[in-house]
Amino acid sequence: MQVLIVERQESLAEVWSRHLQRMGAEVVVGADAERAIRALNQHPIDVLVINLSLDEDAALAISDYAAYRRPEAKVIFVTSKTFFSDGSIFQHATNAAAMLPQDTPPADLAAVVQHYAGTSSEGSGVD
Repeated sequence: MQVLIVERQESLAEVWSRHLQRMGAEVVVGADAERAIRALNQHPIDVLVINLSLDEDAALAISDYAAYRRPEAKVIFVTSKTFFSDGSIFQHATNAAAMLPQDTPPADLAAVVQHYAGTSSEGSGVD
């Protein structure tokens, strides 16, 4: 399973990454839209973990690009805000699989990622 974490806070991305790696994931971290797009072009990503707090509309732009470049990939959004608490994120991002609070325990986030990686495509995993 290959996971792309898009998170500006390096320490938070590192915590998430370690938990995912313990579950056998290969993790790529991108702190901004440019790095995330590059990772989507270079790696067979199964699941993206994107913080909705990225600059401007970058999180949705990354999700849209992933829908084009990696249509089988699922997106898990995390946020510290209540802006999409009504569930409208699922109307804005067709590949959205879940939305979690940013303070979700890392082990729980990793379990959600693992769940969606198993359903993202048949035979998903590292080649």
